Amino acid sequence: MPEVIRRGLEYSAAPGREPTLLDLYTPDGVSLPPLVVWIHGGGFVSGDRVHLPDTLSPGSIFGALTAAGFACASIDYGLAPAAYYPEPVRDVSAAIGFLVERAPRYGYDAARLGVWGESAGGLLALTAALTIPQVKAVVAWYPVTDVLAMPDDPEERDRESALLGVPAKSVPELAAEASPITHVTTAAPPCFLLHGDADGVVPVSQSLRMHERLLDVGADSTQRIVPGADHCFERYPDVPSLINESVGFLSSRLRG
Repeated sequence: MPEVIRRGLEYSAAPGREPTLLDLYTPDGVSLPPLVVWIHGGGFVSGDRVHLPDTLSPGSIFGALTAAGFACASIDYGLAPAAYYPEPVRDVSAAIGFLVERAPRYGYDAARLGVWGESAGGLLALTAALTIPQVKAVVAWYPVTDVLAMPDDPEERDRESALLGVPAKSVPELAAEASPITHVTTAAPPCFLLHGDADGVVPVSQSLRMHERLLDVGADSTQRIVPGADHCFERYPDVPSLINESVGFLSSRLRG
């Protein structure tokens, strides 16, 4: 399906930081499509709104969404060391506020808004879904859901320090506040968690426990454990099918 692309829209200009940008993809000829916000990963220190993990074809997420009749906004957010929690969370909230406010200008339906994130972006997507009422569905690929439950080894400590600015165990209350699992309530929107069972970066237990917590409160939670897949679904032979499943979930929840 043909699409209209608007690149480099400035949605936030926090003091002391460069303006924060998003790219907006809208399907041409579709009246008031639902909107999905894509949030990249990168361990809170890298990544951007343009590039996808190496296991995905360039632009494949954005193309799959517009082909299915969705608008898609891919956002940047503050990265360490320039920004620590809660700045990335505030950036996501600001992006969603910007997109909701400008829905009439760009022609999508902000009442049918979903978020989709991978890895670090999965944490941010889940946090947005659990704390921002405008979010009506969420897809999270191999997300960190409980910062304090991450493995205690140097590589993982560095990653969580990149979110918090200090080791997680030195600030347990802040680490809990930054963890999506802490924010689960009966108001949680429909959630789709996808995680490889051989993930050596973010253990699959992070999604398993999140799924259990969501079910405990009666939320609509779907879980997909991907056999043999490492982080970013490395070693899984059919990543495009996981994109299709994710788009299908969003379609079922945002168009139902």
